[in-house]
Amino acid sequence: MREILTGEAIALAQSQSLKYGVQECGMGPQKVAMARRKKRFPCGHKGYGQVCHRCLQKQEERVKKKEAKQLWEETFDRDPIDLSDLPKNVVIKARKIITSIEKQPDYRAFRGKRLRHDRFIISIPVTRNYRLLCRDCGNILVPEAVISHEDYNVCKPGG
Repeated sequence: MREILTGEAIALAQSQSLKYGVQECGMGPQKVAMARRKKRFPCGHKGYGQVCHRCLQKQEERVKKKEAKQLWEETFDRDPIDLSDLPKNVVIKARKIITSIEKQPDYRAFRGKRLRHDRFIISIPVTRNYRLLCRDCGNILVPEAVISHEDYNVCKPGG
């Protein structure tokens, strides 16, 4: 059942529909999408909104990356030797070996070997290209450096 609208009610409904972008069609009131215009942002990108979301997202990524790098660099303060100039995978593995050696000083568990020319220095392979050099001080091993395999071969006498 449809109600019969008076002239005033029809005029009010039409003014409301014009005000809110609603059109009357055969099936009832429907909203009409107003044409939106893209605008050009100062960075050169086009889009809707107050700011360029593409540049905003890139800036957030840069900030996260910078914070992660800063946290990574802060971890080097806790290392007993300087590992800052080494690749990330070498640093992680060297730290793992150093903490394990502090708990259990058996270097042979890591395929470590004493050097022939100085039996107090122990070489532990970190990766295929890097070695951890430790000094044997009785019942403890003191890490001295992580060096590349090339530098390791050069520092040995007769190498």
